[in-house]
Amino acid sequence: MSTADHRPAPGRGPIPFGTEAGGKPPALLAGAAAVGLVGVLAAFFLAAPSPERFWTNWVFWFLYVVTIGLGALFLVAIEHLAGARWSIPVRRSAERVSGLILLASPAALIALLSLKHIYPWATPEGLSVPIVAAKAGWLNVPFFSIRVVVCLALWILSWRILAGGSLRQDRTREAAISARNRKFAPAFMAIFAFTVTLLAFDWISSLEPEWYSDIFGVYIFAGSFLGGLAATVLVVLHLMARGRLPGVRFDHLYNLGGFLFAFTVFWSYIGFAQYMLIWYANVPEEVVWYQHRTDGSWRFLVLALAVLHFCIPFFALVPRDAKGDPRRLRWVAMTVLLAHALDLYWMVFPVLGASPVFGIWEVSFGLFFVSASLLWIRRSMARGADMPVGDPFLKEGLEFRL
Repeated sequence: MSTADHRPAPGRGPIPFGTEAGGKPPALLAGAAAVGLVGVLAAFFLAAPSPERFWTNWVFWFLYVVTIGLGALFLVAIEHLAGARWSIPVRRSAERVSGLILLASPAALIALLSLKHIYPWATPEGLSVPIVAAKAGWLNVPFFSIRVVVCLALWILSWRILAGGSLRQDRTREAAISARNRKFAPAFMAIFAFTVTLLAFDWISSLEPEWYSDIFGVYIFAGSFLGGLAATVLVVLHLMARGRLPGVRFDHLYNLGGFLFAFTVFWSYIGFAQYMLIWYANVPEEVVWYQHRTDGSWRFLVLALAVLHFCIPFFALVPRDAKGDPRRLRWVAMTVLLAHALDLYWMVFPVLGASPVFGIWEVSFGLFFVSASLLWIRRSMARGADMPVGDPFLKEGLEFRL
C-alpha cells in the first residue's frame, strides 16, 4: 500500500511554518489580515450598512474560531482520558490548534457589545414578548456577561493545564505532568459539556429566544469537534509534508480519518434527530426556528450543508485506505472546515432577514479572522517541539501499528 510506508525523511531539522521554499505565506497572511482589519474597521465606522450586520459578522467569526479551538482541546483531553498511545505523536498539533481559544477570548469580550443590537432579549421591545420576558431571569445582560467570563476563564485554565503543561513537560521531562493531565481530563469533560452547552444556548439559540431544543448543545459539540479535528488533520499533514513529524505514518492518519468519518455520521445523526423531533411535534415555538432557515434562499444552504457536511466526507472516507491517504484527508478536512462555517452561518445570519447576505463586509471579516487564526497557529509552531517529546509514552505512540 503506497501510503502505508509514508515516512518523512528523518534527520531534517524543524522548518519554521511558512518559511519553506517560496517563504511568502506569512507575508501574504499578514497582508490579508491587514486588509481584512481595514475592512472590519470600515464596517464598524460606516455601520456596514447597519450595526446589526457588523455585530452578526463578529459573533459568527468569534463562534467559528472558538469552536475549532474547543474541538481541538477536546481531542487532547480525550486522549488523556482514554490513555490512548497512538495519538501522542500528533497531539502537539491538536494542542496548537486549541490555542485559538486564547485568540477568541478578547473577541468574545468585544462580542458582548453586540447584545443590544442582535439579541432581542437585551432590548425593551424584546422583553414585551411574554415568552422572552419569562426567560429574563436567565437572559439578561449582567448574568449573560458573567457566564461568558466564567466560560472563558475555564477554557483558558483548561488550555494551560492540558496544552501548557505539555509544553512545560518538553523542558522538564516530568512524568507527573502526564499523570496530572490524566486526572484533570474527566474534570475537563464536565467543564466542556457545561460550557459548550452554554455557548450553544447563549450565543446561538438566544438569537431567537422564543425557540429551544434540548439537544442543541450536543449539535454544537458535534460541529465543534469536527472543526477542531479537521484543523488538527491539516496541521499534521502540513508538518508531515515538511519532514517535521518523522515516525508518523499511515496508521496514525488512519485513526484521525476514522474520527473524521465517525463524527461526520454523528453530526448528521444529531442534526436529523433534532429536525425530525421538532417537525413531528409541530410545536409553534420550536418550528419557527426551522421555518426561518428553510424558507426562500435558505433552503439552498440546507442542501449545501447536506452535501458538504455529510455526503462528501462520508463517501470520500468510506474506503479503508482513504482514511489514511494524506491527499484525500487534506481536501476532506478543508471541506469539513468550510461546512462548519456554513453551518454556523446558517444558524446565525437569519437574524438579518429572510435571505442570506454576503458582500464586501463578510469578505473583510473572513480575511481578518482566517488570516489572524493562521498567523496565530504559525506562531504556536515556533514554541516547543512538533511532538510532545517529554511524554514518557511517545516512543510507544510512534511504534503504534493497526
